[in-house]
Amino acid sequence: MTATATSVGQSDQLTPRPAPRARGLRLLLRLVPAAAAALSGVLLYVSFPPRTLWWLALPAFAGFGWVLRGRTWKAALGLGYLFGLGFLLPLLVWTGVEVGPGPWLALVAIEAIFVALVGVGVAAVSRLPAWPVWAAAVWIAGEAVRARLPFSGFPWGKIAFGQAEGVFLPLAAVGGTPVLGFAVVLCGFGLYEAGRLAVEGRRTREIRRAAAAAALLSVAVPVAGAFAARTLVSDKAEAGSVTVAVIQGNVPRAGLDFASQRQAVLDYHVKETLKLAADVKAGKAARPDFVLWPENSSDVDPFADTGAADVINEAATAMGVPISVGGVVERDGKLLNEQILWDPVKGPTATYDKRQIQPFGEYLPLRGLVGAVNKDWTSMVRQDFSRGTKPGVFDIDGTKVGLATCYEAAFDWDVRDTVTHGAEMISVPSNNATFDRSEMTYQQLAMSRIRAVEHSRTVTVPVTSGVSAVIMPDGRITQRTGMFVPAYLVQKVPLRTSETPATRLGILPEIALVLVAAGGVGWAIGSGLRSRRAGDA
Repeated sequence: MTATATSVGQSDQLTPRPAPRARGLRLLLRLVPAAAAALSGVLLYVSFPPRTLWWLALPAFAGFGWVLRGRTWKAALGLGYLFGLGFLLPLLVWTGVEVGPGPWLALVAIEAIFVALVGVGVAAVSRLPAWPVWAAAVWIAGEAVRARLPFSGFPWGKIAFGQAEGVFLPLAAVGGTPVLGFAVVLCGFGLYEAGRLAVEGRRTREIRRAAAAAALLSVAVPVAGAFAARTLVSDKAEAGSVTVAVIQGNVPRAGLDFASQRQAVLDYHVKETLKLAADVKAGKAARPDFVLWPENSSDVDPFADTGAADVINEAATAMGVPISVGGVVERDGKLLNEQILWDPVKGPTATYDKRQIQPFGEYLPLRGLVGAVNKDWTSMVRQDFSRGTKPGVFDIDGTKVGLATCYEAAFDWDVRDTVTHGAEMISVPSNNATFDRSEMTYQQLAMSRIRAVEHSRTVTVPVTSGVSAVIMPDGRITQRTGMFVPAYLVQKVPLRTSETPATRLGILPEIALVLVAAGGVGWAIGSGLRSRRAGDA
């Protein structure tokens, strides 16, 4: 026993131990991919509005490709999650402006899981020929899932929504947000692969021509496609023009307590409309064909409150044209977020009930569980809103105006079916007062710009507290307001009736890219299994 102990001790003394500096360097090198993944996610966030640095999405995905290529599924899961956190934590910080960090962190933690799973898929296909194509399709498949799950989905943060200022924007008219996002991600992964092959060629003095050609095409084809798609983008009138007025009445105070100021908010919108009417009469503003108010401009139910109905009538009569009013109404025991078309003579003539209502904002899933965590959160949504069932298209004296209320602008199907039901222009009435001066309103405004190009329609964005805007069918903002100021915008805008390929194809491009992603992952898994069996044999 003594001899054995002595020999073991001597053996330990003879075995060199790594120097502390070497161990520290090794640990640091292990942390590099994790840090790179998180920083690439932050870079992707910086590419989003209100900044106009859309091109940063390309190096962001180049970095994401670098950290994932050739990784095991476990490493890819962790690195993908870090990328998701780096991107979504700052992007969605506005969700905690009034309710604290709890809901914001919970939302990000859940949404980043989808990005982590995408990371696993990207790592799997990174061993395939022309892997940037497969990897970009995997990302779009992840976006497709996020847009549907859980609780009817949360599409915020789609890559397309960060490209309103970018050269790839015309691709929205080709295949909507999936094709636009696919092009951006493909170009980013292609840039990394081209750089990797260039470094490899210098080291080995050999060029793998097929791989190099695939990498260069991954960059060139999206750019060339974007320039070719410019022919689909136009702001010319096809069905005449109309003059529209957008009213931003403002709110007394920002924050969640704007709901307790319902009468004041309504009065503010009436006041700004009466100001417009006076300016029209004085020749200071053009006479509009109709007026658009924002979501929640009349949270006092005008069907139940005669005082609310009277002041809306006053505004409509002064203008002498119909007003689209954003109201909260209760009908047949249901609470509805409703757009009401109010005629100066006939009163309310048509309504549209919001269909894509916001979880944890307009209705509360898992109410019992949420209440157990924090009772204050359940008190914020005392009664759930009900969903509408029909597309929103108002016929305003012969002009077909499609309606996508606030949160609905993030959902491809919700905007598209207004156009397929005849909309010649689109309005996105919104209420951002609960998010103070955060980036949320700019992110949502960018969505409306994407929708304008996607369907080649003028888009108006009336908002309670800003930023309200008029957007041409080519995505240009021609007028906009500041935040938390009363204002009106009046402009003659083109009406269009033709359908873009994106409108006609609908969900088909997304389905095609999901199938490409599934095929790539299946091929990668099959190749891995065959290699393992061959090794065992």
